[in-house]
Amino acid sequence: MNKVYSAAITGLEAELIEVEADLSSGLRFFSIVGLPDKSVEESKERIAAAIKNSGAEPPHKQNKRVIINLAPADLRKEGSGYDLPIALSFLLSSEQIKFDPNDKIFIGELALNGEVRRVNGVLPMCLLAKERNIKNVFVPKSNSNEARLVRDINIYPVESLSELIGFLENRIEIRPLESFNEDFLEGFETAFQATVDMAYIKGQENAKRALEIAASGNHNVLMTGPPGSGKTLLAKAIPTILPKMSWSEMLEVTKIYSVSGKLSHKKPLIHQRPFRSPHHSASEASLIGGGGFARPGEITLAHRGVLFIDEFPEVHRDVLESLRQPLEDGVVHVSRAKASYSFPSRFILIAAMNPCPCGYYGDPEKQCTCNQQQIGKYQRRVSGPIMDRIDLYVEVPHVKYEKLTDETVEGSSEEIRQKVEKARKTQLERFENDGIVTNSEMNIPLVKKHCQTDEQGEMLLKNAVNNLHMSARGYHRILKLARTIADLADSPNITHIHIAEALQYRPKMEI
Repeated sequence: MNKVYSAAITGLEAELIEVEADLSSGLRFFSIVGLPDKSVEESKERIAAAIKNSGAEPPHKQNKRVIINLAPADLRKEGSGYDLPIALSFLLSSEQIKFDPNDKIFIGELALNGEVRRVNGVLPMCLLAKERNIKNVFVPKSNSNEARLVRDINIYPVESLSELIGFLENRIEIRPLESFNEDFLEGFETAFQATVDMAYIKGQENAKRALEIAASGNHNVLMTGPPGSGKTLLAKAIPTILPKMSWSEMLEVTKIYSVSGKLSHKKPLIHQRPFRSPHHSASEASLIGGGGFARPGEITLAHRGVLFIDEFPEVHRDVLESLRQPLEDGVVHVSRAKASYSFPSRFILIAAMNPCPCGYYGDPEKQCTCNQQQIGKYQRRVSGPIMDRIDLYVEVPHVKYEKLTDETVEGSSEEIRQKVEKARKTQLERFENDGIVTNSEMNIPLVKKHCQTDEQGEMLLKNAVNNLHMSARGYHRILKLARTIADLADSPNITHIHIAEALQYRPKMEI
């Protein structure tokens, strides 16, 4: 019995699938086993029509019992990517074609006319082939650019089943595509397309400084201010000051988008840091990830980039609380009845909220119409544990007319980004052997090792812990933040000046 190889997606990884076909005498019968879902079950009719229209004899034309097995049988199969390997397995077993299936992986959906259509998750499948030392991967032509991101394997773009049969029988030539490398990036503009440059955001110097620190150390930010003060504008500008992505980060993020079906044929590589902005009414499954077959949510799509949540207190309480573990660990575990998956979620959270329901509490120019009970209830919608996981609290007041009309251009995104990249380089060197890349990822032993301060700094911290009722997590976050501020100042040691600046970004009252 011959085996044709394909691949299945489980979470963000791929697993090798063996497609076996058995033909025996008996009444006409065609069945697919191996825990297929509905889309795989329906493939029988697509495959039969594609085989017929490709000039071969389909299963229903033969008085045979055809059993297709997708192994391993305990792994649930979903999607239409098995069409091509199932068709080839049948044709091979029915002796309509002859070829050596070893050292080959086949991926693709079949149209009724035999055309091979694109599928999701081709990038992790190609990475699996490289890992298993399988040299030849046959993919839909519309997925070929994505597949070329993987080096040291042969990528064959396939347009139709008849073309592939011709190639396997040495009647047609399909040339393997060359893999992309770092030079491929020259075809893209790797710098973020600055739709919002920091230089053109008037005023808000304190907020800009906070975002600079956040970008440097991957710290979370909460901006509070009245409507129209510029919170959303500042959030949209932060990707313009983030450092450029490394090749490994690009592949890491691209794999996520490949599985999610969010890659385009023309731009197969995610080369800019993601900026995700889900609506405050988003469900827990859409934010965290989930579904019958768990798929990445918004926090995973924001991996290595920014997750912006506007109207922070308006997010449903359960949804908001589900952010606790991802914010702390940089990974989210999604458990379902059928399987459990772990998705990366190392992002910068930028949250924005009004100080009260009407939005004008504390505004010097417009009177607030809310009573104290309404204000307290509104602010308590964001729980203490969530607030404790935020490093920088920034007030964003209304901008005065003089600032709005000031033509002076200061502190462009490019200038800030250079400072951020310098600070990030310092952190990369510091954590070279620790498996992390930014200050925010430090555990307690690393905090003790790298976050020593002077005597005055210790006194400031002592007073802050006692007077602000700061938690142990809050204490360590202050030290991490001070370490980032020191890195921006190119200081090898944390001084009381850095501690003082870090403390000013704490809320007036600890929750």
